[in-house]
Amino acid sequence: MHRRTFLTATLALPVLTSGSALFARSPGVFNTGGIAVHGYDVVAYFTMGQAMQGDSEQAVKWGGAMWYFASDEHRIAFEMNPRGYCPCYGGYCAYAMAQGQVATTVPEAWTLAGGKLYLNYSTDVRTLWRRDVPGNVARADGFWPGALG
Repeated sequence: MHRRTFLTATLALPVLTSGSALFARSPGVFNTGGIAVHGYDVVAYFTMGQAMQGDSEQAVKWGGAMWYFASDEHRIAFEMNPRGYCPCYGGYCAYAMAQGQVATTVPEAWTLAGGKLYLNYSTDVRTLWRRDVPGNVARADGFWPGALG
């Protein structure tokens, strides 16, 4: 990876460091207004291979957030195995976590690898993440969940 690309992408992340008061209050599952993954159906990433908006009528509360699903079938699948469908690192940016930091994510910047879902801050950051998924996972695993404070 080019150093300039790495630095540009890293500086572009809205990172919360351990000295930040906001960092200490970060929930275990990233959510916006109490809704996980911006209301997208996490089961759809696995079954349909795409980011798909969920429906608030098909919602489940888990991990301190509401999870929306596109269908009853997806909701039931999640209820049977929430940890299997939940994005790694609580839905925080996997690439930022590999750097020992915390950042938000967007539903369109996703990767399935090794049967797990990883989300990123942006599709540009996802490109960096995908350059070395095994190495990034190993680094991120070393920081999770301690990076939340």
